[in-house]
Amino acid sequence: MDQQNNNLETLRHSLSHVMAAAIKELWPDVKFAIGPAIETGFYYDIDFGEIKIGEEDLGAIEKKMKHIIKQGLKFERTEMAIDEAIAKEKASGQIYKEELIKDLKAAGETSVSYYKLGNFEDLCRGPHLEASGKIKQDIFMLNKLAGAYWRGDEKNKMLTRIYGLAFLTKEELDEYIKMIAEAEKRDHRKLGKEMDLFHIDDKVGLGLPLWHPRGAMLWRLVEDFWYKEHLKGGYELVRSPHIGNRILWETSGHWGFYNSSMYPPIEIGQTLEDRQKSEKIKESEEFLLKPMNCPFHVQIFKSSPKSYRDFPMRWAECGTVYRFEKKGELSGLTRVRGFTQDDAHIMCRADQVEYELKRVVDFILFIFQSFGFDTKTINVYLSLRDPKNKEKYAGNDEGWDFTENVLRKVATDKELNFVEEEGEAAFYGPKLDFKLKDVIGREWQCSTLQFDFNLPERFDMNYTNNKGEDERPYVLHRALFGSFERFLALLIEHYAGAFPVWISPIQIKLVAVSEKHVEYCLKLADDFRSSGFRVSVDASDETVGNKIRKAVKEKVPYMLVIGDKEMNSDNLSIRNRGSDQMREVPREDFIAEIMMKIDNKV
Repeated sequence: MDQQNNNLETLRHSLSHVMAAAIKELWPDVKFAIGPAIETGFYYDIDFGEIKIGEEDLGAIEKKMKHIIKQGLKFERTEMAIDEAIAKEKASGQIYKEELIKDLKAAGETSVSYYKLGNFEDLCRGPHLEASGKIKQDIFMLNKLAGAYWRGDEKNKMLTRIYGLAFLTKEELDEYIKMIAEAEKRDHRKLGKEMDLFHIDDKVGLGLPLWHPRGAMLWRLVEDFWYKEHLKGGYELVRSPHIGNRILWETSGHWGFYNSSMYPPIEIGQTLEDRQKSEKIKESEEFLLKPMNCPFHVQIFKSSPKSYRDFPMRWAECGTVYRFEKKGELSGLTRVRGFTQDDAHIMCRADQVEYELKRVVDFILFIFQSFGFDTKTINVYLSLRDPKNKEKYAGNDEGWDFTENVLRKVATDKELNFVEEEGEAAFYGPKLDFKLKDVIGREWQCSTLQFDFNLPERFDMNYTNNKGEDERPYVLHRALFGSFERFLALLIEHYAGAFPVWISPIQIKLVAVSEKHVEYCLKLADDFRSSGFRVSVDASDETVGNKIRKAVKEKVPYMLVIGDKEMNSDNLSIRNRGSDQMREVPREDFIAEIMMKIDNKV
């Protein structure tokens, strides 16, 4: 960590301590849990007992913090024997601190450190600034409240987490606040509702999005592009069921090593009616919702003998998978329980690996360029195994050395902006993870390119090589979007809902000035549809002004207002998205304009 980051972390940690001191003055009986520095500032988890704290209280806490800062109080560190510290926290009723110290004792610690700031003393390892007066009053702010279970366990008490932002300068803080405001405007959950794209319904189930007609059209446009480009790129399509026999998941190893992300088995030996009648199961079979597509693709591979001449095999599937997520961890489309992976598996020989990897890298960059992302901002992470703990990984040294080296060579040859991360590889193979930035600088995990040593061994995948001997193929997992749900959330937020013409669910909105213009609008809509355009007609009994405001909110690229003048002319009155001016354009020129934008993906 460089010096600037060290200073920033110390500043943020100190502010967390200052905030706790301020809260202690305002509410003397609170119980403190933990208060670390985080990426954008700091937080503290606090048990307020019966006291209800709201956003309106943040101003009072912040005011008290600034008073403490103005006093220039010193941060004074002391050491205390661990048993003495336990007794101290027990006597003061600080049950969370007491529990933390007991854990330290169990781990072999004999003493703990405290930091004192005026009359407030807190268990803390530090480091802190020399004094509160070293903190500038305009570089931080308290920004939100949240609930947090003690130690992240939902069986424990829910605490109040108070978040603060902190940066080295006021300019950095202001820039971050501006970015947060922009992010809130772009929030895909908010826009999804406003633009009638999707919603998540409690009755259907949390983490299971329902796609409305416009959202489903957006999905279809993206998926059609995906299929078209995969077929052009030499991929073949496969399909697999949503559930698989328990035996499959035991063979793959998911039953043991992935069970914390899977749902319990489904009993197939009886009907729902049989279960409701408490009838005994005559013949039991257990199936599981699939968390991955991989074992199905392996079984397709094994369904017939394979020769070295058959490679490479590039099999792709947009397959919906299901993974267990706690309620509190679900978030819009970015964290769901059922999602569709744009999955592919490439089976190839050792002499084909480098070429296939480079093709995938080119494909990834092409995909994101096509959707308007700046691929120069993509950061790539090469995940390697831990050389000091090799026994926890599948495969052998020869295989790992080959695959790690070829991934490194591909990343270098393709001039990717990559860093190596030892110990970050999955147990079954090394990988390249691609993270891209949106228009406001947020980084998103999307594409993954992953070797797998586990499945070929577990399923005994073989082919006949040019010597007539059995040989293991190399298996590459590959996802470009990661999942459709997360990628569509990224698209919505990247464009703030104002999609390029080629993927706009509705490209043209026709606004009828009055009822007598509706029939003409409907005919014009049919004409546009015959040209391949996506059109909607607002024939509602509202004022033109209200109709225009609705169309603006829907972020449709082109709004056409149809009145007497337009009905009696070959010219169209067009209002472009983002403009409040109308322009007159001949119909043929307008059609050519849209076709050009679609062809150029703008």
